[in-house]
Amino acid sequence: MSVVIPARDEAARIGPCLRAVLAAPAVSEVIVVDDGSRDGTAEVAAELGAEVVTAGPLPPGWVGKQWALRQGVAAAAGEVVVTLDADARPDPGLFGALAGALERYDLVSAAPRFTCDGVLEEALHAAMLTTLVYRFGPVGPASPPPPHRVVANGQCMAFRRDRMTEADGFALVRDRMTDDVALARRLAAQGWTVGFLDACALLEVDMYDSAGELWREWGRSLPLRDVTAPGWQAADLAVVWLTGALPVLRLAAGRPTGVDVALLAMRLLVTGALRRSYREPGVGLLLSPLLDPACAFRLTEATLRPVRTWRGRTYPRAGGRAWDVSDGARRELPDRSAAR
Repeated sequence: MSVVIPARDEAARIGPCLRAVLAAPAVSEVIVVDDGSRDGTAEVAAELGAEVVTAGPLPPGWVGKQWALRQGVAAAAGEVVVTLDADARPDPGLFGALAGALERYDLVSAAPRFTCDGVLEEALHAAMLTTLVYRFGPVGPASPPPPHRVVANGQCMAFRRDRMTEADGFALVRDRMTDDVALARRLAAQGWTVGFLDACALLEVDMYDSAGELWREWGRSLPLRDVTAPGWQAADLAVVWLTGALPVLRLAAGRPTGVDVALLAMRLLVTGALRRSYREPGVGLLLSPLLDPACAFRLTEATLRPVRTWRGRTYPRAGGRAWDVSDGARRELPDRSAAR
């Protein structure tokens, strides 16, 4: 098993991830792909014992993470490849569990347990996480969704190296900002069996350093705008507004209907179910329904005014029509212009 970690300016966060991975008996090699870091990420990774691969210049039409992952997979020797984000904190048992899941699936991604710093960050995170539950249901559905509704978590993915190399999966989604969902949908449309599994007992992630960063960065990607057809975008926003935001607003105005009360009760049940998704669930989780209107606004804003800037790079608009990733066509997405 090879673990590939794409990293850009992650010197302050990559240490705990690497120590955990390097101590896992199931892992035979750890590759950190340094994607043009300016903070000494490569040096930190090398000192801890990882193999460091330096990403070359970013080609036209590519987003940095996909370019780094493609090079990391090419350098890997393991039959199974696990990709991790630098902010992941894996338990040693995670890797055996992922290998076992690959007996049933072609592509696996894992839902982690989250670490939040402070009440506001936890409340905002839980409110945003609830929008995913409302749109796509819980993790690990009993029956697989159609390819255009598949979801995945790019913080932790696993696949067989030879098959991913043959599909050249990261090239298929090279211009997508929501690369994880794009990859899962594109491969599902090609016949891959995709699993999105609960791994909160085996994986922790500390995504952001503040509520402001969470609002800006996760709110940017949560609408899944560049991998979802316009009709589904509208339907998803309608679900978030009608079942999440408006009941809270009508309650605050003192005019809740019976339907609003029922929806608020359902929201409290969802809140209770989300407790196991957090390392230290606290009062922020209980307060999260109050931020549902704010999250609905953020998703709407990000849908209407998408941002394609990440880690100091600005990318051109994705080539092709957004729903090309899920229509089953076996063709690469076109390059339209160079990244800068």
